[in-house]
Amino acid sequence: MSQVLPAHDGNRFGTFAGVFTPCVLTILGVIMFLRFDVVVGNAGVLSALGIVLASNAITVLTTLSLSAIATNTKVEGGGVYFLISRSLGHKFGGAIGLLFFAAQALSVALYVIGFTIAFSQYLPASVHPLLIATVTNVVVFGCVAIGAGWTLRIQVFILATVAVSLLSFFVGAWNAFDLNVLSSNLTSAYSGNESFWTMFALFFPAVTGIMAGANMSGELRDPARSIPRGTLAAVFVTALIYSAQAIFLGGAVSRENLVHTELVMSDIAILPVFIAAGVIAATMSSALGSMMGAPRILQSMARDRVLPQLEQLGVRSGKNQEPRRAIIVTFLISQAGIMAADLNTIAPLITMAFLVTYGLLNLATFYESITKNPSYRPQFRFCHWTTSLAGAVGCGAMMLLIDWGWALSAVALVGVLYWYLSRTAPVNQWGNLQSGYWFERTRQNLIKLENELYHPKNWRPFVLALSGQGFTRPHLVVFGAWLTAETGVLTLGQVISGNLDDRLERSLSQEKILRSMIRERELAAFPSVVVAADYVAGIEALVQCQGLGSLRPNVVLLGCPLTIERMCVFGNLLRNLQSLGRSAVVLRRTDEPVNDWAAPAGPIDVWWRGRANGELMILLSHLILQHPLWQGRRLRLLRVVESEAGTEEVRSHLERLLREARIQATTKVVVASDAAAAIQTTSRDAAFVFLGIQPPEVGCEGEFFSRMELLVGRLQRVAFVQSAGGVRLES
Repeated sequence: MSQVLPAHDGNRFGTFAGVFTPCVLTILGVIMFLRFDVVVGNAGVLSALGIVLASNAITVLTTLSLSAIATNTKVEGGGVYFLISRSLGHKFGGAIGLLFFAAQALSVALYVIGFTIAFSQYLPASVHPLLIATVTNVVVFGCVAIGAGWTLRIQVFILATVAVSLLSFFVGAWNAFDLNVLSSNLTSAYSGNESFWTMFALFFPAVTGIMAGANMSGELRDPARSIPRGTLAAVFVTALIYSAQAIFLGGAVSRENLVHTELVMSDIAILPVFIAAGVIAATMSSALGSMMGAPRILQSMARDRVLPQLEQLGVRSGKNQEPRRAIIVTFLISQAGIMAADLNTIAPLITMAFLVTYGLLNLATFYESITKNPSYRPQFRFCHWTTSLAGAVGCGAMMLLIDWGWALSAVALVGVLYWYLSRTAPVNQWGNLQSGYWFERTRQNLIKLENELYHPKNWRPFVLALSGQGFTRPHLVVFGAWLTAETGVLTLGQVISGNLDDRLERSLSQEKILRSMIRERELAAFPSVVVAADYVAGIEALVQCQGLGSLRPNVVLLGCPLTIERMCVFGNLLRNLQSLGRSAVVLRRTDEPVNDWAAPAGPIDVWWRGRANGELMILLSHLILQHPLWQGRRLRLLRVVESEAGTEEVRSHLERLLREARIQATTKVVVASDAAAAIQTTSRDAAFVFLGIQPPEVGCEGEFFSRMELLVGRLQRVAFVQSAGGVRLES
């Protein structure tokens, strides 16, 4: 078992060294020195400025979202994975974390290849570029494995080198600047299969360095303060540099040389050696930054146990507790990228991965805002839900415009990872905004439902089933689930008799047990436990208090008393339910099925005696037959008449009822002087028999019980229905 350690108090850096410098050096990297001239040559100065503007618009919007989330939670190691997982949950966070880690690891390959292109000019032609790249990758791996502290410190000197190289370029470009050359380079002239979007895909990895600071969140002294300030400062500074570079390249170099000359910046710089030093320093620094950031994402996922297979990578090593195991994995992926691809192949793949990540980060901030979650209290005040939504839409649009095939593949990959993690990853302990989103949706819908006038057309079963302690009445639970599948709401109620002070702990325990049983049996149901002086008072309390506003139980599902003594109490309950406007279904089941969930053989028989209870009986029977376990069963609508004279009229009436109700069923009219005997004979093979009842008068409970027993005889599955109205079959 690996030892998973908490965040440590090792190296701590401020805004400049910990965020601004890594971001700037990652943004001003291989693309600026080796490929931005190609972008300007193909797209022209104006379109190149448009590409810079569009790219930075996305990164600015994403940085605003990043800043909002970073200032709304205690940021630990893991960067963007940590932020997304704490908002969208461990499944989305894990899916994006894995994709973003792979993109960061491939970024190392991108920067190492760029370094190789620049450095190979100073070596003999016999030295193979793959050897240079491999040695460079090993050096980067070794530097990062030693520790992040000294790596971050030397980046200040690398930043100074890049600044001097840019100064050398701008001075040389100023001296060579020609308005005629600029005029000829203003518009686009794409070569081969190139287009605005291929140039955008080539350039966009340059600005993805905004996550360099966030990826080092575990090394920052004050992440909530440093990430917003350092990242935004880096975005604006580098945007100005790229815009100026586009203009100066367009005014100092011909289009032919921009497109076809390697490292054209060195040809016009006042001191070309500084360009070489700058590209070597920048590409090496960017490789170091990605090699530092990627393992910390992987380690953070391992610490969160997103995937059991990653758990061993959560171990910290050495004095400074470096993620060396994750660094080795990053090195192997980057080396594979170096051996398998070139600069132009890797860049678009990284672009898609980063755009998906940025899009989901913006989406997370958008949902945090619109759900009005009280826990969403970012200290950064310059992010609104509209900016987050614009960032998410912008990322999605750019993906489709660049390459819709790769875009759909990237989204599909996230979907597959999400599905896999939803099956394998443990339940997170830090919560996510999905519950807040559903709460807000539910709140708004309940308010709308409260303001809507009720109509029988919209009647749905909201069943309160008295399930007993520990599911001691499984037939009520199963019957309630059959009634409400796909259409209604099921609440499993339990009454604990006694005093609240004495029974409170037991009540909480029973509700926890009930919720656990619901989860184990995968029921779409809600638990509800009350403590009351007696059983009847408890049921009446559940009926009156359960629900919100108009959304209240309209059907109470009860077990049928089998003794006269219990019927005396039960009769009073039926009268009270009628007074409260609640329908009641009293289930009498005397068989003992091997499998409670197995639908009994035979049809469902509804015995019609008029609309008072008949309409609800037909509708409940129809709902049961919609359940997958009841597919293919028949519904029979039956009635007893005393003479043959009225059979055709009664049959015609029953058939008209079914046509108006739009319910498939067969009808049957039974001629008999003894209704009870006719019901028992006709329905002896029925799966369930529905019979209507009215509550007994006070003092007549014994007679009521005898009449019920006489009516059902040996029928084993009977549902007595007492309707409170509100149902119309024609609706």
